Amino acid sequence: MPAGPLLGPRTRALRPGAGGPAPGPGRWANACLRGAPGRTPFASRPGGCPPRPHDSRHKTALAVVLAVALLAGSWLIEHGAKDQKPPPQPSRAEAFPTPGEPLLGPRRDDHAVPPLPSAAPTRVRIPGIQVDAPMTPLTLGPDGTLTSPPEDDGNLAGWYAAGTPPGAAGTAVVAGHVDLANGPAVFYNLGALKKGDTVEVARADALTAVFTIDAIEVYDRSDFPSEKVYGTVGPPGHGRAELRVITCGGGFSAEADEYLGNVVVYAHLTGVRHPPGLLS
Repeated sequence: MPAGPLLGPRTRALRPGAGGPAPGPGRWANACLRGAPGRTPFASRPGGCPPRPHDSRHKTALAVVLAVALLAGSWLIEHGAKDQKPPPQPSRAEAFPTPGEPLLGPRRDDHAVPPLPSAAPTRVRIPGIQVDAPMTPLTLGPDGTLTSPPEDDGNLAGWYAAGTPPGAAGTAVVAGHVDLANGPAVFYNLGALKKGDTVEVARADALTAVFTIDAIEVYDRSDFPSEKVYGTVGPPGHGRAELRVITCGGGFSAEADEYLGNVVVYAHLTGVRHPPGLLS
């Protein structure tokens, strides 16, 4: 399994695009064509629309509003990345009950189902945060950390192809970006998930592995608990099918231009969906 924190240091802050054009002057001229209910439209009267009271003062106020809007738009273009709302982080209530609780050992009433044969994943769906993304294989980099998915597609997740496929016995690892240069990416809202939410992984064998979330935790990059994150459950050869979904998080350093840690979702296999017509 990968050693140390996943995905390596984040090298790009979230840089959203401009907030759109400044608002126009409204539709007052068109509104006057409608007139008042039950009366002759202004446009049918000689001279068209009547002059608006204090028109010069309204024009001056409008010019000021437009100027402020344009300045605000320019400010957002330059400073939007710095002031972009950060991705949600998991609350303490979504972590394991006891800090540092090991994953090893039995769990009661977990509704686990037997692991599936190995098959490559093709797609990951997380209904609770509206994720529906294709998957790509990931490898280890020279420093022993998992490589990131390509940055040309924000809606793309990866899985550690040299490890356990999702649904098979052991611990499978799925990873994805929290954001890219042009905005939020596939796992931007990962920290908003709750215990009991589900993660669905479609596989090449046409089965869909359904995982239930046990906990969501966030770790500093300098104190990443590799053994806990990548560990398996139960005695050797009798482990459950486990899943970890990981992205960047834990706060952002503007000075270093990177995230300071990782958000980790812990889940285990609780169901299997078969395609129509295929007996279980």
